[in-house]
Amino acid sequence: MNISKHEQRVLHELALGGAIHHERAGNGKIHAITCYTRDGHVLADCTLAVFLRLRKRRFIRSSGGAPYRVSKRGIEAVRAQLNQR
Repeated sequence: MNISKHEQRVLHELALGGAIHHERAGNGKIHAITCYTRDGHVLADCTLAVFLRLRKRRFIRSSGGAPYRVSKRGIEAVRAQLNQR
């Protein structure tokens, strides 16, 4: 799959255990997101545009109003990266 650098970075953090918390507007559409790593840090590369592209490609999913997490398809799409720890 051909995914951008920012999408790759967000998917990698989600695959490690991160989550995307979302806020909905009065009309039910998502208007603000915050991407958290598994350590609780906020990922600045995760913008609303990146989030919408990942959701459109079904790389992330949410069930029952829970935070968005990486899907099986997203794990398959992400390339292996060394963890910078």
